[in-house]
Order: sequence, then structure tokens, then C-alpha cells
Amino acid sequence: MRRSVNGILLLDKPAGMTSNGVLQCVKRLYSAKKAGHTGSLDPIATGMLPICFGEATKFSQFLLDSDKTYHVVATLGERTTTGDTEGEVVEKRPLVDITKERIEAIMQEFIGDIDQVPPMYSAIKVNGQALYHLARRGIEIERQARRIHIFSLTFLSLDDNALTFRVHCSKGTYVRTLVEDIGEKLSCGAHVRDLRRERVMPYETSAMMTLPVLQAIAESSGMMGLDACLLPVETAVNIFPAVQLSASAAFYLRMGQAVRSTLPLNATYVRLMSEDGKFLGMGEVLPDGRVKPSRLLSTQG
Repeated sequence: MRRSVNGILLLDKPAGMTSNGVLQCVKRLYSAKKAGHTGSLDPIATGMLPICFGEATKFSQFLLDSDKTYHVVATLGERTTTGDTEGEVVEKRPLVDITKERIEAIMQEFIGDIDQVPPMYSAIKVNGQALYHLARRGIEIERQARRIHIFSLTFLSLDDNALTFRVHCSKGTYVRTLVEDIGEKLSCGAHVRDLRRERVMPYETSAMMTLPVLQAIAESSGMMGLDACLLPVETAVNIFPAVQLSASAAFYLRMGQAVRSTLPLNATYVRLMSEDGKFLGMGEVLPDGRVKPSRLLSTQG
């Protein structure tokens, strides 16, 4: 029997599983009525996959929109059909003048706002069909470039043809495409050998749980033990400024009305807090200085 569960689990996704496959495993483990993940990781990728249960699913979009940090190992000198090790090698080129200094100089070219063309092997839908379905049939179509932001690219090591670096980037960034573009700048081509998501803002790596650990907790401590692994719903939006509402303002806001309050400057979204400090949900700041409900909790659990 499925149960109501509210909270956020920071799962350390294993390699070789799809994000949805991992989600279904965790959902069954928790016997949860409702759960969703916040941003797919490729099957070869590991690392942070926030899973939202129950009321937390209302705020998953804020995690989807947040910055991400990845630890990347790229193979230089080879291009593949998919941009990673899952694809077939389609081209090999020699490594010429591949030095730390040259790599770092090229990485600087990618810092800031850049336009990135999504790969064919992606879940983006065109006319209702995912691009990767078309790619598997050998069909390639023109894709529109998307504006993304690279906050930082940090060179870590170069060992033979293995380039290791860390990237802090905005939502919508395809690391496979970034690796391929860096490979082209180096005139040798490249693909992703290993990819690990280290961080999804605002969460830290230290809080992640693996599937084997969760399974062991379920066996030893049952649902109480599993529930203790969940973070509060409001942690998904802790990076947003908080606004404390009077009892009357909270009442009208729950009725769907915009209310006036003391708002921080330049805020687009704010955390809505009750007089006694309880998280009520998220509000959107209007041009006239009022705040309207965006996503509200239906429970206080």
C-alpha cells in the first residue's frame, strides 16, 4: 500500500541506470504515492539526483532551474555518435600540442553566456518525439542553439588522453556538447568518459545516499529509518529570500489573492513564511510590489 511521504532525498545515482529507473526503485522502497526526480542524468553518469516526494514535487522546478556542478573525465582524440562512451567511435585524431596551458586558455573561451546546440541524443522533443528516438534511426535534424551560462571551468589533470575538469554551469547545459566543443577547439575531438554530478544548488555532496545504503536502512530500520534520510521540503528553495506574512495576509494568499508585504529588492520569487516561522510555499513578486502565490503547501508536514 502506497503512503504519503513528503521531503527530498539526495540520491547518489549509480552508473548504468536511467534516472527514471532509479526513481522507480526509490519510490518502491519508500512505498510512496508520489515522487519525481529533478533533472535527468545520462545512464553513464553518477552523482546527485534529488528526488522529491509528495509536497516537495511542487517545488521541483526550482531545483530543475538551479545551477549544477559536474566532475568530468573526457577522452581526447575520439568522437562518438552519442558524445560519450555509450556511442560508437566515428572519428579518431592525433593529439597535437595538448598542454595544460592550451587547455586552460581554451576553457576560458567558454566562460560566461554561450550558445549551445543540444545533441541529437537528448530527450528534447520535436513534434512530440524525443530527439534520441530519431538519432537511433539515423535521422539528424537541425536544432536551435540555446543560451546557457558557464560559471567556471577548472582544469584538474591531463593523463595521456584523459582530460579531467570540473564545470559549474546553469540549467540546460549539456556536458557532452561542452566536451565535444572543447575537443574541436583542441583540433582532436573528444567525448565524455566519466561524468559525475557533484552538486545541485543549494545541496552539498555530503548529504547523498546510495541505493545499497537505503536498502540496508529499509531492512534494519524500516520506513522510519528511510524517512529520517529525507530533507525538509523547504530546503529546495532556501536560496530564495524569506518574507514573513501576517496571519491575515497568509489567509488571503491561501485563497489565491496577491497581498502586500515588505519585500526584498530585486526579488522575483520569495519564500513565504507564517508568523510562527512555518514554511507556506513560494510567492512571485509582482511589478506593483505585491506578492502572489506560486506554489503553496497543502499540509504543514
